[in-house]
Amino acid sequence: MRIEQLTFTRFLAAISIVIFHFGKKSFLFNNDIVKPIFFNADVCVSYFFILSGFVMIIAYVNKLDFSSKDYFRNRFARIYPIYFLAILIVLFLQIKTKSFDSLGFFLNVFMIQSWIPGQALSYNPPGWSLSVELLFYAVFPIVLNTFLKNDNIKKIAKSIIIFWVFSQILFQILFSLYGTNELSSMKDILMYNPLMHLNAFLIGSLAGYMFIKKWQNKKGNYDFLILVVIGIILLALKFPLNLNFHNGMLAVFFIPLIVLISLNNGFLTTLFQKKPFVFLGEISFGIYILQFPVYSLVSAYSVNKHLHLSDPTIVFFLRLVILIILSSLTYVYIEKPLQDKIRAKKKMTAMIEKPA
Repeated sequence: MRIEQLTFTRFLAAISIVIFHFGKKSFLFNNDIVKPIFFNADVCVSYFFILSGFVMIIAYVNKLDFSSKDYFRNRFARIYPIYFLAILIVLFLQIKTKSFDSLGFFLNVFMIQSWIPGQALSYNPPGWSLSVELLFYAVFPIVLNTFLKNDNIKKIAKSIIIFWVFSQILFQILFSLYGTNELSSMKDILMYNPLMHLNAFLIGSLAGYMFIKKWQNKKGNYDFLILVVIGIILLALKFPLNLNFHNGMLAVFFIPLIVLISLNNGFLTTLFQKKPFVFLGEISFGIYILQFPVYSLVSAYSVNKHLHLSDPTIVFFLRLVILIILSSLTYVYIEKPLQDKIRAKKKMTAMIEKPA
């Protein structure tokens, strides 16, 4: 099962993260009205984690022929080629500047950087979240099996919610004690260790299961409610009340948003399902994982200087356009062909194994 209108939300989240990293000097994002929102936009990584749990459950929970081999192969083909391309670009730049980070290279190639304090943002900083996702991929078959084999969904839901609440309380307490020390290993663990983000994936998985079993037939025009939830999220980011939302706290708003968009048949869904918007959602992974390499390339070759550009807003959008173009090319010529090849191989295997 695929919910097309959710795809575009990935693009919105990815662009928000790019602004968080590289758009802070632009007057568009550095004014009193929106500055607190975009300066807290790293929370969109938590949105990715929650959405991953949601969409993976709805994709697999009703499959009678779940194959761990096919599952891991699909996951690998979905993320690793572009992820590795980003590593190669950074490697090229490091060799060019004679600043090769051998440890960072090793950790990033094997996607284990987020487990090592002080190394999560090494090499290609956005890659830390893929190191976290790797844990999600590893535990997903267990999560799926738990939902399928256990009839007591209330017990499972209660356990996941308790784990989520405990994780939030623990994070807020520890972050208040260690989060202001930039040199603290504990801050690195709190912010980037995969175990600290497992709650977001599990609560998203629970929402996906509840959607399939309880909610998916409750379709309607939820445009207004969607806008209300978005407004609440923006207010929470603008006025965080000394809370840190980095580790899944906004699931209380992200999950209603995801569910409402999934059930919606109003104008917003019609808009989000149009091919250009779906395509932008499809290239969102490239936008996210290639942002640092692309911006580093532009800086390394002094593109701004050659074009005589100095305005931060113009520079930001120039780099963003380059990033979107490269992400589009990698999706069309790398991501999609690999996915199509795997689907074709799986279909052929199924035909061969099907009894006459």
